[in-house]
Amino acid sequence: MLERAAAILRAAGDPGRLRLLELLAQGERCVTELAELSGDSLPTVSARLRVLRGERLLSRRREAKHQFYALADLHVAELVQGVLEHAGEEET
Repeated sequence: MLERAAAILRAAGDPGRLRLLELLAQGERCVTELAELSGDSLPTVSARLRVLRGERLLSRRREAKHQFYALADLHVAELVQGVLEHAGEEET
């Protein structure tokens, strides 16, 4: 279980991938929209999504030519929210 948890944290620990998780915490989005919002190229976003999906942090569905991604479940949403809140706290 610790190895699995460490793999999840490694996947989420990259700033670009964390940004995608943050965007997906707001709701499902297609790859093109994620690329536009993040300012990254489609290949870069696709590679990041592949890593996150490989660790089961995301779900995916296809609609015609579009791939839509969402956070896999409530645990992922809570993880993203918690880490961002903690990072935003000032040191005391």
